[in-house]
Amino acid sequence: MKTLVLLSVLLLTGTDARDTFWQQFKTAVSNKNVEAIASMSRFPIGMSYGIASVKNKTDLRRRYRKVFTEQTNAAACFKKAKIEVDQENSKHFTVACPDAAGNEVVIYHFNETKSGWKFTGMDNLNE
Repeated sequence: MKTLVLLSVLLLTGTDARDTFWQQFKTAVSNKNVEAIASMSRFPIGMSYGIASVKNKTDLRRRYRKVFTEQTNAAACFKKAKIEVDQENSKHFTVACPDAAGNEVVIYHFNETKSGWKFTGMDNLNE
């Protein structure tokens, strides 16, 4: 019984940490707070095929539009988007956002690291 209770607590704690991170991340994107976004990111941030990774906070500041507004309106998307937890790896989740045509092809990737949840990549499935 103790093992079951401990396992339940650990699972709830991981979910709470993920949900808390997600709330903070989408608020930071909505406010265009690059400092906060950078602190919640693991560099280099992987990008779509053929697009160079975002190397560091300075590069994120310079390429903010490319990551969050050029291919989709991430702030608007994040307000209503639901996270999708990887069924094979609970330490990874994604958020899908629509492109200009309304197709959910822009995918943001997040991973749990030793220092907590981090934004790790962005893909456009059309590229």
